[in-house]
Amino acid sequence: MAVRMSPHRFEELVGDALDLLPPELASAIDNVVILVADRNADEPDLLGLYEGIALTERDSWYAGSLPDTITIYREALLDVCGSEQEVVDEVAITVIHEVAHHFGIDDDRLHELGWA
Repeated sequence: MAVRMSPHRFEELVGDALDLLPPELASAIDNVVILVADRNADEPDLLGLYEGIALTERDSWYAGSLPDTITIYREALLDVCGSEQEVVDEVAITVIHEVAHHFGIDDDRLHELGWA
């Protein structure tokens, strides 16, 4: 069932997903690096991961901190998709889901909104 796709094409899809963010939201993303990796070593089926301090939790001690990271796991996503269109859709959902964590939105709320 897994879809085959070049790493370059997959990275393009991640960029396309970021382009779906409204400009005012995209410009509010602060100190975040977005990475693509094959798999999460601890949870191989994980599709994406936000690691950092959400904007809603930052205060004066945050200044000078290393960037937060959003990692999108290429092989895990390709494994759960049956077509290139599914990959497009799942990458968009995963990117938006992880960006939402940066803005302090938890998994329960994302499920309610349909972004889980």
